[in-house]
Amino acid sequence: MDKAVHTESEAALIDDLKRGDSLAYRKAVRDYSPAMLSVARFYLDHSSAEEIVQDCWVTVIDAIQKFEGRSGLKTWLHRIVANRCKNTLRSSNREVATDFSESLEPELANRFNSTGRWDLPPKLKFHESADTLMEKGALSDCLDKHLSALPESQRSALMLYEAHQHKSEDVCNILDISASNLRVLLHRARQRIFLMVETFQESGEC
Repeated sequence: MDKAVHTESEAALIDDLKRGDSLAYRKAVRDYSPAMLSVARFYLDHSSAEEIVQDCWVTVIDAIQKFEGRSGLKTWLHRIVANRCKNTLRSSNREVATDFSESLEPELANRFNSTGRWDLPPKLKFHESADTLMEKGALSDCLDKHLSALPESQRSALMLYEAHQHKSEDVCNILDISASNLRVLLHRARQRIFLMVETFQESGEC
């Protein structure tokens, strides 16, 4: 497998980590921990997920020496977290409860046709500009609220794919799910977020 193409800043960070630079380590912890926590929360409750991420950073101190650059640093870190979480679940005889059935949420079902496309798409029209609403923080706060309310599996898939810009193949590998299951998770998460935006624009209520 060919090595991944790294940005100059990422390549420099990797080199610094391999040299044991404490400032680089603190920077990596600060920059990458939020996304690592998103991965861990796919598998575990919040407090357990935080513990796993902390433990993984201890592992990274030594493991970084074996990092060959076959993937991006972010993807490599996320796989470490996912593998640690899966080992934790196996040792406690637990499984991740994730529903991949194709049925839609009852309040959303009548908005889509049999092909999964919108019959009644969200009406995305603002009385105020999106930038104005985001500056006020109203839409941003509402989005944060609804993201937090998503099932862990949907939120993790959406954050990894959209916010952290992982390729679908990487998300599937990190979360150990199939491509079709990823599509279901993303579809469900996007439904909820789209309808939230529509409701917010029509009523101003979150």
